[in-house]
Amino acid sequence: MANPGTHQNRVAVVTGSGRGIGAAIAIALASRGAKVVAVDLQPPTATVAAIGPAAVGVAADVSDPDGWSAIARAAEQAFGNVDIVVNNAAYYPNHSIEDLDLETWRKTMSVNLDAQFLSAKQFVPGMRRNQWGRFVGISSNSIGLTVKGMSHYIASKMGIVGFMRGLANDVANDGITCNAVLPGLTHTVATEAQGEEQRRATWQAQAIQRFAEPEEIVGPVLFLTTDDAAFMTGQALVVDGGQYRVG
Repeated sequence: MANPGTHQNRVAVVTGSGRGIGAAIAIALASRGAKVVAVDLQPPTATVAAIGPAAVGVAADVSDPDGWSAIARAAEQAFGNVDIVVNNAAYYPNHSIEDLDLETWRKTMSVNLDAQFLSAKQFVPGMRRNQWGRFVGISSNSIGLTVKGMSHYIASKMGIVGFMRGLANDVANDGITCNAVLPGLTHTVATEAQGEEQRRATWQAQAIQRFAEPEEIVGPVLFLTTDDAAFMTGQALVVDGGQYRVG
């Protein structure tokens, strides 16, 4: 996978990069030559250690404007202007509508959707000055599936697709692209906790009957953050082993 030239001299912010998909994306971007600002609620120590001097870690709340100010300061001090933002941090509690309270609804929206807006407010001006930028919002294939107890999560993830499409219109003439990637269930700590029966029930709905590995979500993100994807914007790429098929 490694091709050192594709992201040379780019500075990338990756949220939720302490583990799982976010860590895989951060490490892959660095392997392609990017300088990486790894962001998580707790310091993403392991990810930064895996990358080395080409990474700096930031502990920040992506639902808070002050968190994005801290991310921008860390990026500027370590590497310079930010070129790429991959919003991967997510909050996904399972609640029926009867049990779902407003606080949980708002936290889900704040972490999953507000962060997309806040990152754009923070970094679009610099990208416009440089006439180059890439936003990738990590959504979910659940927006096209029947998943019980996740109405709040699905609403926030559908919002990511809508925001990327809307933002794409606003910045299209500034060399900035905005796209979403929709993973299916991926092999992480959370899915590892599922029982064998539950895992197999999920796989039955997929053409490729297994969970994705975090590294298998990386390819589309790498593509979308290169010059090769300069004419691709406002799109939603589904990466789920053929579970969510349109047509």
